[in-house]
Amino acid sequence: MKRLLQQYQGKVRLVFRDFPLPMHPQAPRAAEAGRCAAEQGRFWEMHDRMFMNQQKLAPGDLKASATELGLDPARFGSCLDSGRHASSVQRAVAAAREIGVSSTPTFFVNGRMIIGGASYQNLAEVVDEELQRAALVNAH
Repeated sequence: MKRLLQQYQGKVRLVFRDFPLPMHPQAPRAAEAGRCAAEQGRFWEMHDRMFMNQQKLAPGDLKASATELGLDPARFGSCLDSGRHASSVQRAVAAAREIGVSSTPTFFVNGRMIIGGASYQNLAEVVDEELQRAALVNAH
């Protein structure tokens, strides 16, 4: 993703949506942790940390990661313990299911669904096709 965003800077936008899988019991709380980190402007740092170490997603591990990332530990802990983002995560899952998402990762490029761990090359080809199509539409 980072490479794609760099190569197509100013031409693409990345939007992340939560879709914790039911087979991963810690995933819903991890999604909430991402939102708690976002309250302090550190979503992507927490996201990357959680994905790099998926064995450390228990609440204590999430709080330790937040502290190591420089987040306010009391604020983060209060947010995570409160569960205030649980309903938002549940709504994100419901919305994803409505449009056909059933696994992760799933990417959308201008509405085109790409399921699974697509390579950089695969994603770049779809982005190029969509940019070319947009250029044709805008030319008319």
